[in-house]
Amino acid sequence: MAFYIALAIIVATGTIIFIVKSREFRKFLAGAFFVSSGIQFYLFLAKVSVPLLGTSFVLTPELNGIRSIIHFIFCILCFYFGFVKKPRSQGEMPIT
Repeated sequence: MAFYIALAIIVATGTIIFIVKSREFRKFLAGAFFVSSGIQFYLFLAKVSVPLLGTSFVLTPELNGIRSIIHFIFCILCFYFGFVKKPRSQGEMPIT
């Protein structure tokens, strides 16, 4: 279990760094979260329990429903910051 926690922290840190620096990565994540939310929602509707690889834990359909909502919210955020919002130019200073 400690391995999974350490791996999650490493992956999350790397992902956050790429999200902040790369608009193209935010575009990629918008699509990835869209697909993930759709799959999670399908598993929720089909009432499928999913075992967590390498453990004895099982993700219930209710948990898949909650995850689908969270992933859809992340999809909307990544879509907005990747496609809709125009990036500031490098020389532009933020208004305080």
